[in-house]
Amino acid sequence: MATATLPGTVEIDQITACIDAFFTERLAAASHLGVRYGQLWAAARDAAIGGKKHRPVLVLSTYRELSASQGESADASVVRVASALELLHTAFLLHDDVLDGDFMRRGHPNLAGLFATGAEGQGIDRERSAQWGQASAILAGDLLIHAAQRMIVDIEVPEARRFDLLDLLSESIFVTAAGELADVAFSLHVEHADLGQVLEMCEMKTANYSFSTPLKAGAILAGAAPETVRSLGEIGRLIGIAFQLRDDELGVFGSPEVTGKSVMTDLRCGKMTPLIAYARTTSQWNAISGLLGRAELTESDGVVLRGALEQCGARRFVEDMIDDYVRSAIERAESAHLPAELQRQLTEIARFAADRSA
Repeated sequence: MATATLPGTVEIDQITACIDAFFTERLAAASHLGVRYGQLWAAARDAAIGGKKHRPVLVLSTYRELSASQGESADASVVRVASALELLHTAFLLHDDVLDGDFMRRGHPNLAGLFATGAEGQGIDRERSAQWGQASAILAGDLLIHAAQRMIVDIEVPEARRFDLLDLLSESIFVTAAGELADVAFSLHVEHADLGQVLEMCEMKTANYSFSTPLKAGAILAGAAPETVRSLGEIGRLIGIAFQLRDDELGVFGSPEVTGKSVMTDLRCGKMTPLIAYARTTSQWNAISGLLGRAELTESDGVVLRGALEQCGARRFVEDMIDDYVRSAIERAESAHLPAELQRQLTEIARFAADRSA
């Protein structure tokens, strides 16, 4: 999704510097509250630094194309909002790993895993070490959600825009939590879900904060008309659902060497995705359901399950849905009266969501 006309190295460096400065200040403050608290902030910093930063890029590129700002450096307030959304993303990842019971991310211990391993190294039993790691990750995520809000409170923009941005952030947190709750309920079979409900969960959990919110934030910062903000939110919704559909497909059929994720995790926990929701409507469901969700699922069982999901048409169905959402996003961008360069960028981002392999 990187092109010569998307935010360049200078602007991405500004995001990194803003996040680093935030953590430097927080680490200094935390040092007065005990070594353990400082360790928590240091681990949160490590979780936030790095990554693809696609959410900040969406804020910056949208702002640039809708405003008169065409220089290499972005306005400090724009950088702070973009950085705030990266902190929010990190917070959601920390919480998501706890909800999923994961202690690893991309082949390395996540924050919960680091703290759990540290406790075990001190002779604490495995169960209490795991509780300690997960509690630490929850607290770190809570702190970063608060930090994202504080970053926006302090920006120097017209008051009405600041209030609109705070409302946008609040709504994004509100909706994402609803999506996470639905995801857990469906996967634990607390609640039965059909395909429509699973797609709605994808929209709430991922599309809203990862695509709609950054695009709308950039438009609000640029002083765009309400109709433009709404149009970008809808385009982001469509791209975000396509992105999540591809994520779910890669979680079962992807290459672990490329994605950094196991293709067994979703199958072992019985994760309710559109792939599975569709498979439930087919004649092969009895065979699939006999293996799906088994914690002891073997690699050979996984091969059988993937074959059944192919044969019943679930994978093809999801691929077709991805194409449909991407097509709709591109059509919406073409009809939204956006600047030509922003329209081009949104088209490229939509295609990236469909074609990515990681």
